[in-house]
Amino acid sequence: MVALVHDLGRPARFINTLWVLKVTSPMSVGTWLLSAYTPLALAAVGCAVTGRLPRGGAAATIGAAALGTGVATYTSVLLADTAVPAWHDAHRELPYVFAGSAAAAAGGLGMLAVRPDHAGQAVRFAVLGAAAELTAKSLLLRRLGPAAEPYQKGRAGTMLEAGEVPTAAGLAGAVLAGRSRAAAALSGAALMAASALTRFGVFEAGRVSAGTRSTRSGPNVNASANRTNRSPDSFRHAPRPDPPRASSYARLSRCDRTRHQGP
Repeated sequence: MVALVHDLGRPARFINTLWVLKVTSPMSVGTWLLSAYTPLALAAVGCAVTGRLPRGGAAATIGAAALGTGVATYTSVLLADTAVPAWHDAHRELPYVFAGSAAAAAGGLGMLAVRPDHAGQAVRFAVLGAAAELTAKSLLLRRLGPAAEPYQKGRAGTMLEAGEVPTAAGLAGAVLAGRSRAAAALSGAALMAASALTRFGVFEAGRVSAGTRSTRSGPNVNASANRTNRSPDSFRHAPRPDPPRASSYARLSRCDRTRHQGP
């Protein structure tokens, strides 16, 4: 929520986006999702920590869980709705990549926060999320083919490949940690780091893709700019085109035309 307000520039803009809900706008839908999810999540955590208002905490937990999928994936829809080739072409798999990444990070945070005896749900959630993320990422690269180059090379490729290492390590640790608190904590931290690397890798791939596109279209843009920004002197000293040549009938004198037409 704070990051969204900072990205919009002024808090007043965030309030203005709540006046109208546009279901065709990922930004509008995401703003409404965050506005509803944040207080529900805070209420659920507060009730769980303090032990007060258990029914209210349960209701808040159910509401936050219902909105959690939208909160986890709306940023992927926001990216895919742009004209950036790497993001737009991956519109089918990006929501699943982001959902799996968010689930793995949430499970990892749960493994960090609770004792291994009570971390069974967090472990299952992390395993499911990591498996979904890796599967969706593999399908994305396979479907795009050569167009997936921004995700495989450069800084973005390094981030995405590096993210798979802590994902695998976190999965192995989550399954084999047992009752070891240290192993569970390390596995949870690895899953959270892997999720962050995946998000930043996708973001970097879009930046590289947008830069490549602007570079390829650069000569045409420069030529158009040169035509637009020509000085008046260049037009003044430009060679004038030759006047159109008159037809043979037009070159005839008046008398000749009269004689040619007859009485």
